[in-house]
Amino acid sequence: MRIFIAGATGAVGRPLVSQLVARGHDVVAISRSEERAAAVRALGAEAVVGDVFDRERVIDAVQRAAPVAVINQLTDLPASMDMRRLGDTYVRNNRVRREGTRNLLEGARRAGARRFIVQSMASWYRPDDGPEGDPIKSEEAPLWTDAPEPIGEAVRTVADMESVVLQDASIGVVLRYGAFYGPGTWYAPDGDIARRIRSRSFPIIGSGAGIMSFVHVNDAASAAVAALGAASAAIYNVVDDEPARASEWVPFYAEVLGAPPPRRVPAWLARLAIGRALTAWLTSMRGASNRKIAAELGWRPAFPAWRDGFGAMV
Repeated sequence: MRIFIAGATGAVGRPLVSQLVARGHDVVAISRSEERAAAVRALGAEAVVGDVFDRERVIDAVQRAAPVAVINQLTDLPASMDMRRLGDTYVRNNRVRREGTRNLLEGARRAGARRFIVQSMASWYRPDDGPEGDPIKSEEAPLWTDAPEPIGEAVRTVADMESVVLQDASIGVVLRYGAFYGPGTWYAPDGDIARRIRSRSFPIIGSGAGIMSFVHVNDAASAAVAALGAASAAIYNVVDDEPARASEWVPFYAEVLGAPPPRRVPAWLARLAIGRALTAWLTSMRGASNRKIAAELGWRPAFPAWRDGFGAMV
């Protein structure tokens, strides 16, 4: 199968290209620089240089590639997050999701690509959906589009992106990923979260009741491969089997890193330090279930539990 990828040099894109090439797929990727294009070619794929915001360039690149499927794994997030400047970070990422996705969609339409697969997030479900403390059971649950800003705008951007893909693509598949860990992520041993854990600047807030769902980047990539077999438009949570409370995963991660135990801080103090929006999100996130993608596409993570994945990663 001939496949066009955007975001091929990202944390998920790199293992995705490798997995597709290993399965005999013909892969073409667009990269922002010749240096990144060379990295793509080293993985065994074709590469074209172009900016995803250059609409005509992107459309032309997709048409020339003539793919059967287009996979969008684009994000624009910094290696280190400034917790007090979320708005600045999300402005860039929101633009990638809005403009970049629309440009790729138009290219896919003109090229006659049958499938369009896009990266989304499983951590932005509305927290008051379902019984308190219970992980989200279904992709039908509403997203938190009225979250405190700037998270609310980021969630609305994702919701709009998903809607456009599902409506405009021949077969649109939305992959709502859990928190990525593995090489090139914030949770890698040399990543931003690991650094904060080691310096005890990533505390457990309140009782640590916020529930996170994780996925290793290799498993995230294999889900995109599985999505190539989707028979119809769909949304899938791509997460491991064990949603985890902060009170569980933060101390465990600190232990495997050889870091001191995390501090605990009350929510009011966290709001002063990192802002109301991020505190609300970290303390109310609900986790997600992978039952739908397992049942419909047969996808299973190589790391079903974050405990095993964290240990293997470190």
